[in-house]
Amino acid sequence: MKTEQLYTTEDIQVQATMKAAKFYKAKDFRIEEVPTPVVKPGHVIVDVEWIGICGSDMHEYTSGPLNCIPGTIMGHEFSAIVAEVGEGVTNVKVGDRVACVNLDTCGTCDYCKAKQPHLCSKIAVDGFGLYGFTNDGAYADKVLLKAENCIKVPDTMTMDHAALVEPASVALHAVKISKLVEGSTAVVFGAGPIGLFVSVMAKAKKASQVIVVEVAEDRLELARKLGATTVINPMKENAVEKIRELTNGGADVVFDAAGVQAVFSSATKVLAKKGELMVVAAYEKEVSFNPWELTMIEATISNSFCYVPEDFPEVIEIFKNSNIDLDLFITKNIHLDDLVEEGFETLVKDKNHIKILVTPKQSNL
Repeated sequence: MKTEQLYTTEDIQVQATMKAAKFYKAKDFRIEEVPTPVVKPGHVIVDVEWIGICGSDMHEYTSGPLNCIPGTIMGHEFSAIVAEVGEGVTNVKVGDRVACVNLDTCGTCDYCKAKQPHLCSKIAVDGFGLYGFTNDGAYADKVLLKAENCIKVPDTMTMDHAALVEPASVALHAVKISKLVEGSTAVVFGAGPIGLFVSVMAKAKKASQVIVVEVAEDRLELARKLGATTVINPMKENAVEKIRELTNGGADVVFDAAGVQAVFSSATKVLAKKGELMVVAAYEKEVSFNPWELTMIEATISNSFCYVPEDFPEVIEIFKNSNIDLDLFITKNIHLDDLVEEGFETLVKDKNHIKILVTPKQSNL
């Protein structure tokens, strides 16, 4: 019986693939070949240049899944070059160099309308969320994201520095929504990437003192180089007594960028009357404290999550107009293939690293 040929070889289109690192559970990242994303209206496809390994990525690696959906391509601190633009895109064009916002929000809820998309009511609902946690992120060759999430960077900014805009925006947001004003005294507990950027941003906002507390001497030295007024190693001196002495009884704003019980306990003890403890850290475990300690001085505990897109241009301007040596933040550059051993495992074993940057491009190394 004669059969009719329904298609020819030329009709078959094989979707291109790319390399990506998917997260499944603690200690389980897999480099896989996955379908290359296809552009759609209002979106762009970007070629990833550099991705920073974030502390929240580390929490997933050591203790997850916490906030990341298993099977997701992680990575959210990244710079890229626009490769394709979808229908209706006008804010960027092919070839533009960008830092990327990791918010994928609805744009219609009350929070989005109030220009607080990081608090979007539909995050983790109906497909909305965060690139690198609920939606595929940047540990890959390419990323599909909303065009509005691409913030152009100046030609004078290198692409590895552009990857630092996202974590610096987290820090700037915390400083901006805190009670810190010109002349305030600020204390930062924890001198990891976010803590160091908080100290930089507090200084940029003209805090009169920026005191950094950290147990790693290398990080304390880096805090000094980045402009901290005073650095304290709590393993060598009583941090609570020293801070009270330096601030005439207590600091106006204390930033918790460490996320452990010991720091939280110390932070509540060094607040001035009417002072504020601003929590920036991601906590893996519950903490305990006596609220009466803060009631007696009418101090408050506040929290900062992520950033708003408007923080990106402000960070870019601060980078441009300050004397910050951004190379101090970057302690290692690796290829995507080496993400686990040279990235996550290195950070587990060596606490002196600040920011390890990852690239899918051999030409960047």
